[in-house]
Amino acid sequence: MKAALFLCDHVKPEDQARFGDYSDMFAQLFPEFEWTVFDVCNGHFPEDLSEHDVYFASGSHRSVYEKEDWIIRLQATIRDIYQEKKYFIGFCFGHQLIGEALGGKVAKSPYGWCVGVHEFDIQQQEKWMQPFQKNISLLMMCQDQVIQLPENSRVLAGSAQCPVGIFQVGETMLGIQAHPEFSKAYDRLLMEERIGRMGEAVVEKGIASLDKGVDSEVIRGWVFGFVGWGFGL
Repeated sequence: MKAALFLCDHVKPEDQARFGDYSDMFAQLFPEFEWTVFDVCNGHFPEDLSEHDVYFASGSHRSVYEKEDWIIRLQATIRDIYQEKKYFIGFCFGHQLIGEALGGKVAKSPYGWCVGVHEFDIQQQEKWMQPFQKNISLLMMCQDQVIQLPENSRVLAGSAQCPVGIFQVGETMLGIQAHPEFSKAYDRLLMEERIGRMGEAVVEKGIASLDKGVDSEVIRGWVFGFVGWGFGL
């Protein structure tokens, strides 16, 4: 299956020897896909959306409501993908892109930073959630959240601190606020680097949560189910 990644940010050069770039993290999580990477934050976009079966978007330190040229163009591309009924899965910034591009609203969360391991309750079970479990724990690194859903969408999972944790628009667009592509070590690095912005208490709590298990493999299976059902696989 041909997959395209919209790369919305880069791992700092000094950290890439240890962690790779975000494109490497996606390729490691989904090695079965045949990947093409579009460095959209540097203006590299696909010319023909029909060339790929499924599209992904990475996280970013930017906000989807910023009036940067590449963000505005990316939102238009998301709308094209939706109109063409192509599969799209967004993580964190990519999740928020769906909301903002399709008529919802993204803003800084009233709950503040959401970092470390967080548990989400599944509110609506879908046939592609196999094997199913009632809650799912994932790594988080966000301050912005989807606060208003676009039309034709439904919340699939959430928590008190992140009510729209996973949502779906139509049959082909899936947003996951978390970072299943991250390792715990990378999530910890980001928390430590951003302690001045987040505050010591938030970072201490986030780092302590890393002792908990994460369900990246579960989400990985659900993503395959999401795109697989649509292709009749």
